[in-house]
Amino acid sequence: MTTTFIIPDETIINKIYLFRKTKVMLDTDLAELYGVETRVLNQAIKRNLKRFPEDFMFQLNEHEFDNLKSQNATSSWGGRRKAPFVFTEHGVLMLSSVLNSEKAIEINIQIVRIFTKMREMLLTHKDILLQLEEMKKSINGQEDRVDLIYNYLTQFIKEQKIPRKEVGYKK
Repeated sequence: MTTTFIIPDETIINKIYLFRKTKVMLDTDLAELYGVETRVLNQAIKRNLKRFPEDFMFQLNEHEFDNLKSQNATSSWGGRRKAPFVFTEHGVLMLSSVLNSEKAIEINIQIVRIFTKMREMLLTHKDILLQLEEMKKSINGQEDRVDLIYNYLTQFIKEQKIPRKEVGYKK
């Protein structure tokens, strides 16, 4: 009998940040999702450091950490003292080989699916932007004609506001 751990996609999406032009997840958020303590997650990673090169996992620098704290309104006297480790999509995938619990495996699959959806959405938006750019190029050089049409339309609207004489038979 398999247990399913369902976490709303929005919960996971809200835990994805952008650092160094890369979408990443914090070690604390991943630990929370997997149902383990952050120190336990980090210990498992340190025992398997060869599996986590720089493009899979990195530690935030002081400036990035300060920025993260200010975004999350973390107090200066409480909470975390060291900068967190963050994991790219590939790092999250690698975590499934380090953490072997049923919950970690299922959550990992869900996270990878969300990363994939986000990439697909980005590609879709990129296609729309390319189409808009093509339209912009085809209109380029036609600004005078567009202005002329605009002027005719505004003049037409103004003329409609002037009351007109009734035409036809009088009663």
